[in-house]
Amino acid sequence: MINVNLRRLLLRLRLADGIGIRGENRIYNWLQAHPNRAKHLLPNQLATIAELTDRHRVRFCAHFVSQQLSERVQQHVAQLSFITILDQAYPAQLREGYLPPIVLFYQGDISLLRADRLLAVIRARDGNGYAQRALEQLIPPLISEQVIVVSGLARGVDSLGHRVTLKSGGRSIGVIGTGLDQVYPGENRRLQTYMAEHELVISEYGLGAVGKPHHFVERNRIIAGLVQALLVVQAKSRSGSLITANLALQNNRNVLALPGRVDDPLSVGCNELILAGAKPVLTAIHVLEELPELAVKTGKPI
Repeated sequence: MINVNLRRLLLRLRLADGIGIRGENRIYNWLQAHPNRAKHLLPNQLATIAELTDRHRVRFCAHFVSQQLSERVQQHVAQLSFITILDQAYPAQLREGYLPPIVLFYQGDISLLRADRLLAVIRARDGNGYAQRALEQLIPPLISEQVIVVSGLARGVDSLGHRVTLKSGGRSIGVIGTGLDQVYPGENRRLQTYMAEHELVISEYGLGAVGKPHHFVERNRIIAGLVQALLVVQAKSRSGSLITANLALQNNRNVLALPGRVDDPLSVGCNELILAGAKPVLTAIHVLEELPELAVKTGKPI
């Protein structure tokens, strides 16, 4: 049974200023070791456990006890669905990953997080026709094998992966770097609205949070931790996609890459990943080989 007060504490920490994802994880790990002491913790003690700097300690302690934060917590309880790292609905593979989010806000079908086969498709923002042709060839056979496509609802191959999946009749999860009431980029408004109603959109950021550069790096660790395998479709050398691939490797996930022409800057990163040991993908079978077998659904014994 989940302690409701502990669940509310995690939500308050997520919405508090000055703590950050590392501080949140330090507190969560401490609470796991000392579950009966949560209700006795003072803000200064939380700041110490989180190992906050003096500047962040002052900011955190002032905000944590404020009426403003209490109202913001109540707003999120009233207006948003969310799960915490303590809940049964929270994906086990994400909980075991690198800096797991202590709270996830969501819109849509939360059961998708418990699917047997989750594949991340990540991108170059300025992908070209090669990426579209490849995804249109690879994704439909994967959908027929109950693969759910996870991506970042961003510009380029991210949104393309979602669109090809939905067009093929598949299911998809969007992990965004803003609050659920924000859309970035604006061109994806209709796609995000549709997915929030019919698929699943998740975020660790509260209402009103706009996209900041570090949000998208933090968002990528969720994508890497959520899936069983990650496919890099196009990437420049030293691109953010390679950072996400490295996060996936840290989480012991299978990393795959679409090979491309040696003279195409958008394929250099993928080719470098393959040289470093990522599996090259030529057909959907190469992807399926890196995903777990589907769980066998058994009925009652006769």
